[in-house]
Amino acid sequence: MLLYYLLTTVHVLVCVILILVVLLQSGKGADLAGAFGGGATQTAFGSRGPASFLSKMTTIAAIVFMFTSIALSTITRKVESKSILDTTGRPRQTTKVPASQPPVQAPTPEQIRKRQEELEAKQQTAQPTVKVVQGATTTTQPVTPAQSTAKPTEPKPPAKESKPPSK
Repeated sequence: MLLYYLLTTVHVLVCVILILVVLLQSGKGADLAGAFGGGATQTAFGSRGPASFLSKMTTIAAIVFMFTSIALSTITRKVESKSILDTTGRPRQTTKVPASQPPVQAPTPEQIRKRQEELEAKQQTAQPTVKVVQGATTTTQPVTPAQSTAKPTEPKPPAKESKPPSK
């Protein structure tokens, strides 16, 4: 485990050094003529002069970066990954469904209607209701304690619309 932390530290330091070295280097056409479109005197891949200190550092940092990347990938491959359920110590709970259980069938329309009538009958016996007549429709509403002591009132007829006199 100590080797893993050591390699990780070296890897991060090499990454930072590699970034700094690449950013400090100047490009091939970075002279004053390159800013104005000149620089045609150079070859396609730049002039072949002696390598500078920064280019040597870039090469070394890139090689060390590759080696630390490969080493970290091989070290982490050896570490076994465990499930969180395995580390908590609680046994896994699985539900067993018997294979001989028949499939559940959907209810028929008659069964649905019968069940609905049973529920409506149960609701009417559990809660008294009052019929309210409005126009041609009749609805039932549950009785509240205030309504059970008050006198029933007659519903008001709907107001007739009056048309303005025509001219």
